[in-house]
Amino acid sequence: MTALARLLWTAAAVALPLGLAACGEQNHYVAPPPPKVTVAKPVQQQAIRYLEATGSTAPVNQADLVARVAGFVQGISYNDGEEVKQGRLLFTIEPEPYRVKVEQSKAAELGAEANLKQQQIVYDRQVDLVAKQASPQSLLDQATASRDSAQSNLDQSKANTQLAVINDGYTRVTAPFDGVVTARQVSLGQYVGANGQPTTLATIVQISPIYVNFNISETDVQRVRDEMTRLGLTRDDIRKVPVEIATQTETGYPHVGTLDYVAPSVSASTGTLLARAVLANEKRGLLPGYFVRVRLPIERIPNALLVPDTAIGSDQGGRYLLVIGKDDVVEQRKVEVGPQVGDLRVIEKGIGPDDRIVVAGALRAVPGQKVDPQLTTIAAPPPVQLPTAPVAPPPLPNTLPVVPKVADPVLPPHPSPAPPGVPGGLPRPRTMQ
Repeated sequence: MTALARLLWTAAAVALPLGLAACGEQNHYVAPPPPKVTVAKPVQQQAIRYLEATGSTAPVNQADLVARVAGFVQGISYNDGEEVKQGRLLFTIEPEPYRVKVEQSKAAELGAEANLKQQQIVYDRQVDLVAKQASPQSLLDQATASRDSAQSNLDQSKANTQLAVINDGYTRVTAPFDGVVTARQVSLGQYVGANGQPTTLATIVQISPIYVNFNISETDVQRVRDEMTRLGLTRDDIRKVPVEIATQTETGYPHVGTLDYVAPSVSASTGTLLARAVLANEKRGLLPGYFVRVRLPIERIPNALLVPDTAIGSDQGGRYLLVIGKDDVVEQRKVEVGPQVGDLRVIEKGIGPDDRIVVAGALRAVPGQKVDPQLTTIAAPPPVQLPTAPVAPPPLPNTLPVVPKVADPVLPPHPSPAPPGVPGGLPRPRTMQ
């Protein structure tokens, strides 16, 4: 064996015991540090509990404009979709025949009044003659009947004149209230009102103010009634509560109105109570038929606990929060949520004011595992204030403008000619011998 070989064997003999001794030592597992998560305590602040619902807008007034007399359409005095004021002329329907009927009725009324005067003179003469036993009673009876018949004819003539004036007024179709008129459904020269059937000319819709109809569940109704009893509120006080409204695309509740109507009973078929709000809608931001969100304040929460809405999780068991408990161990806690205040959400039940809530890094916070909590502070939202209830729009009229009554025509006096020698009257009848 050469010197080199002997040297290699000697080195191997020395290294082998040392390697075996090293293999006898034990390896220990070093756990990674706990993950860092951001935690914060809930914000304590006054909040308002709202009753939220969905509803739809509806016009306060909507009417079909119809032709109540027959004739040809001679004029259309508006543009399709134009907003008009009450009393604005919209359609004109061949007025000449109806004006002629008015003049005809007035002439007949004058004739009936003249006949009544004649019969009254005859009656007065017969009364005088019968009083002097110069005429039989039968002639007085006949004069009385003639006078009463003439009076009846005059009353009938006046009624015919009034009816003719009303029909003449129907030839001018005007706006019954302020609103927007839809596209016309007839054209110039078209014959309308044939066979006594009303013809729809257009439709007028009032959009300012505007109604919002919504339904409240039976449970919410009972809760509201209990709160009213606790606060000593009356039904009239409820009408002063502001109602906030928003469309499906709007953020927040930019429209504010007042409660206008509450149904007296709960619907047995749906288990809901119909309610209605009214808004001035001066800027025409809402149109009839919109699907809207509605909320009404029903209760103040003095010391509500608020957490970021994004910190709330949900599963099949409901809503929950990740809370850092004893020894920095994560706990999944079921909670009951309340109204939203900005980006925060009120927690009705499940946490306390000193609990540390995971607000960031929730994916690293595994329930039952230890974490490294990094404490932060939640920015408090501005103080919650109820919107000021707007002044309710003036009550809507329950009647349409009344057609002015046509005054009875003033007849010129027609004195009976007096015979010579008896000025200003009729000759005295001769006394029977």
